[in-house]
Amino acid sequence: MIERYSIPAPITELMARFQLEDSAPYKPKYNAAPSHLLPVITHESPQGLSYFYWGVSPQWGKNKTVAERLINTRVEHIEEKPMLRKNLKRYRCLIPADGFFAWKKVGKKTSIPWRFIPKQKNIISFPGLWEEYEDSEGNAFHTFSIITTAANKDVVEVTERMPIIFTRTEELIWLNKESTEEILVTLLKKNTYVDLDGFTVSPGIKSPDAESALLIRPTPASDQFGNLTLFD
Repeated sequence: MIERYSIPAPITELMARFQLEDSAPYKPKYNAAPSHLLPVITHESPQGLSYFYWGVSPQWGKNKTVAERLINTRVEHIEEKPMLRKNLKRYRCLIPADGFFAWKKVGKKTSIPWRFIPKQKNIISFPGLWEEYEDSEGNAFHTFSIITTAANKDVVEVTERMPIIFTRTEELIWLNKESTEEILVTLLKKNTYVDLDGFTVSPGIKSPDAESALLIRPTPASDQFGNLTLFD
C-alpha cells in the first residue's frame, strides 16, 4: 500500500509542467498523507487544479472513517470490477507528485521508510479515481485514490506495490474526454517503465502531521522509532 507521496514543487513549475491556466490556492507538500486535502487534475477540468481529500469512501460504506477508506485502487481490480471500469469514464484524475514513500519490513516490528523518485528528478503524475460522497451529517466531499500496480525492479525489494507513473503522452490520453474505456484500461496495463532512484529517509515521515523538507532528504536507515539499523 502506498501511504505517502510528495509534491514540493512551486506552483509556477506545476503550471508549466501540466500546462495549467488556473493556479488556485496551492501549498507544496513534503508529506502528502491520507485525509489531507491535496491537488489533483481531473479530466473534466484539466486546465486547473482541484483539491480533493486522499481516501475514498467505498460504495458499500459511505460513512466510514478516513482510516477505513480506500487510499489505493489496484489496477487489477479495475479490470475485474465493472463499477471501477465505468468510473474510468466519469471520475478519473491525475495526482501531481515528485516521488513516493514506502516502508521496507525488516522484522515483525521493524520497518524502514524509503523514498523513490525518478532518476531525472522531474515532476511526475499518478493516475487516480475520485468520488463524491456524504458523511453522516450529509456534507458532501470529494476524495481520490491512487491507482497502483506491481512494483518494478527498482521498488520490489522494498514493497510489492507502487503507483502507476505516467509519461506526458499517457497523461494527455488519460485526461482526454474522448478516451474510451478500452483505451483507458489498455493505457493502465501498458504503463511505460520509469527508472527510479530509492533511498532511506527520516522515520518522521510516518507522522501525517510532519511537514518539512528534511523528510524527503536521504538519511541513514532508521526504523519507525528512529533507531539506527544496519538494514537498508
